[in-house]
Amino acid sequence: MKVNEVRAKYFEYFKARGHVEIPSASLVPQNDPTTLFTGSGMQPLLPYLLGEVHPKGNRLVDSQKSFRAEDIEEVGDNRHTTFFEMLGNWSLGDYFKHEQLQWFFEFLTDEVGVDPSRLYVTAFMGDEKNNLPKDTEAVDIWKGLFAGKGIEAHAIEIGSEADGYAKGMQGGRIFYYEAKKNWWSRAGVPEKMPAGEPGGPDSEVFYDFGLPHDESFGANCHPNCDCGRFMELGNSVFMQYLKNEDGTFGLLPKQNVDFGGGIERITAASNNDPDVFHIDAFMDVIDLLVHFSGKPYDDSAWKKSYRIVADHMRASVFMLADGVRPSNTDRGYVLRRLLRRAAQHAQKLGVENDQKEESMLNRCAVIIIEKYKEAYPELATEEMYEAITSEIWKEEKQFGHALVTGMKEFEKLTSNVGLTKSHILGEDAFMLFTTYGFPFEMTQEIAAERGLSVDADGFKALMIKHQDLSRAGSEQKFKGGLADHSEATTRLHTAHHVLLKALQTVLGDHVKQRGSNITSERLRIDFSHTAKMTPEQIAAVECIVNEVIRKELPVVRSTLPKDEAEKLGAEHEFGAKYPDMVSIYSIGPIGATESDPHYDQAYSLEFCGGPHVSNTRELAFSDSSSTALGPKFKILKEEAVAAGIRRIKAVIQ
Repeated sequence: MKVNEVRAKYFEYFKARGHVEIPSASLVPQNDPTTLFTGSGMQPLLPYLLGEVHPKGNRLVDSQKSFRAEDIEEVGDNRHTTFFEMLGNWSLGDYFKHEQLQWFFEFLTDEVGVDPSRLYVTAFMGDEKNNLPKDTEAVDIWKGLFAGKGIEAHAIEIGSEADGYAKGMQGGRIFYYEAKKNWWSRAGVPEKMPAGEPGGPDSEVFYDFGLPHDESFGANCHPNCDCGRFMELGNSVFMQYLKNEDGTFGLLPKQNVDFGGGIERITAASNNDPDVFHIDAFMDVIDLLVHFSGKPYDDSAWKKSYRIVADHMRASVFMLADGVRPSNTDRGYVLRRLLRRAAQHAQKLGVENDQKEESMLNRCAVIIIEKYKEAYPELATEEMYEAITSEIWKEEKQFGHALVTGMKEFEKLTSNVGLTKSHILGEDAFMLFTTYGFPFEMTQEIAAERGLSVDADGFKALMIKHQDLSRAGSEQKFKGGLADHSEATTRLHTAHHVLLKALQTVLGDHVKQRGSNITSERLRIDFSHTAKMTPEQIAAVECIVNEVIRKELPVVRSTLPKDEAEKLGAEHEFGAKYPDMVSIYSIGPIGATESDPHYDQAYSLEFCGGPHVSNTRELAFSDSSSTALGPKFKILKEEAVAAGIRRIKAVIQ
């Protein structure tokens, strides 16, 4: 089967059972500072699993775009990918274990055609310390489902993964594991959950490819073994319990089901092929690369490079479509790393090109766009197509320059290395990578040609430290672009809204926000505009912002359905995906209130999670009782940051 077929069958199957299809959220999380990317199907729907009412009802189905940066280095084996789609069905206080397990089993065996004799499942073995019972209910359901296919299913207790390696399969088909493997909560295992936190057992389904066990992973094989024999297809989470103030657990009054299944892995299982890169989502790209390189995919010398290019280009296309652009920080850094690794491995295959129209990476991108445009029609617009291919080509050219510069530095570094030592220090390899963008793998290969080794452990240690620092710094950056929620930052956040509307008034409606960063000292906005602003235009924008402040307009927050907010013309950030219910802020007119916001007369209307002042007069003075208004909104700098993108830094003096 193909990925589009599996996705379509999944939607059809669950719609027939009363589910409403909802769109995938963006890879860029909204109002979630804990992560750079959406990394699971559950992430965008967590508020509804925790009690909020979803506007589309209590039975939902989706396919969520997801990305996990931690898997970049793992790509190259037969199953790890960075970008993936997570099929999901959700019960918000409606059906529970019996329906969920039956439906997923039927979908796999009857709709997708997976051989039931190849399926193995896991369940929660209980937690005596926290008085949480063994999930015999799920196990009994599984026994009945397998019996319906003529398969006798025995349940055995594995407990920990170490027990699995000791006990092996023991003739079982259903396996009880401890909380570390088969319990879900945001905090992890039961003892780590705070009071008031919901959680519950889960049940995973694995496919057995029948490969021989690799004893380097343990003496015996079992479903959670990483040797390659088993592949997890999906996980049904049963949000069933609530932790009480006294540390005990009670049943939730409203129990939910959260299911997530990897579409790529389900497709691979339907084809009984352990190499996930043999599915059409990757193989169409790999076939293109094979055609131009003349090197067979099944040759172990080239297989890793084919897989890296195919995976990284698919992830890059979806990142670019969701508004991420290559840079040296945060999400942009991850995207740059993907594109440059893809370019590096395309060079290894001998298929790099020197023109945008002939760029092999862009040819890969076009195949990916064509593959996914039906499910994600935003990929197929002329504007999006041009944005994706232009950014890829620009990064390819910059990477080419980086390689030239990095090679010069490498030559300097190694010219005398043999006189004192036979290897390159980790700190030197790290410098080549971070300062010149010179890939670590290339440092290793060039060094090996000269009989030198590279301190890989030292390099990895520095990379981990670098990533930890970046992650810590990003926690503040991704709170809607705000450094904090202080009074000064909040004032400038509201001024940011006023400024965007003023820019549209002076420069034209083509102006759209392309990024922002706001601290207590200044605001920064990136916006679409092709020309440098004239002094007269800057003065006009300043005048409009200051006039809005003087008018003392109310700032009103409303929550309403996304499609209704879009019909009202509310501004939102390019490439961003929003939930079905959104928060919008309107500025003005005088007399507007939360119950009567007068949207049609508002000066500014934007999607935003806040926080904001309650009246524009507070932009001039934090003391709302002051009457001596003398605001001085001032643009400090206007400059270009990319083709067609300008940047303004401004303050309120």
